[in-house]
Amino acid sequence: MSDQKLFVEKLKLNDPQAFNTLVDQNNERIYNICYGFLRNKEDAEDVAQEVFIEIHRNISTFREESSLTTWMHRIAVNRSLNVLKKNKIRHFFDSIEQIVLHNKKEPNSNSDPYFELNQKELAKQIQNAINKLPKNQNIAFTLHNYNNLSYAQIAEIMNNSLSSIESLIHRAKTNLKKSLKDINTP
Repeated sequence: MSDQKLFVEKLKLNDPQAFNTLVDQNNERIYNICYGFLRNKEDAEDVAQEVFIEIHRNISTFREESSLTTWMHRIAVNRSLNVLKKNKIRHFFDSIEQIVLHNKKEPNSNSDPYFELNQKELAKQIQNAINKLPKNQNIAFTLHNYNNLSYAQIAEIMNNSLSSIESLIHRAKTNLKKSLKDINTP
């Protein structure tokens, strides 16, 4: 029996030490997935906690058709999307703003309030374009670009083929380029 199967068996027997190990080893990863969608620290912490509660409650139904990690990722993605739908939360990706500021090669950009305001507006426009992507493109794009998951991991999480994920991410990038082509950068 593999280490994962033994670990899952311990979880199914409600072994508290096994569950604590599961949380300790995966808490940051689950939080990051939730944060990638919610972009709010408190919401991401709450949803991550709900993910582990759901795992604890439903571990007996885990059929081991995928890895435990993939199953947890699916739960985290689904929970995060449910929060977005239920509350119609559309927070801006702070990391986009950081990427834009980091990539801008303006010599005194940190001291220029006008420059910073333009960068914040640009980040908002980028976020709006991401929010307008079709659901599956948005999910695949977010998991790849903000959670650094491989195409294979995303395929498992979304229960799609690798080629389907490649296509979704390619279409997401193409759609973003079209949406953002008219943005004037300072």
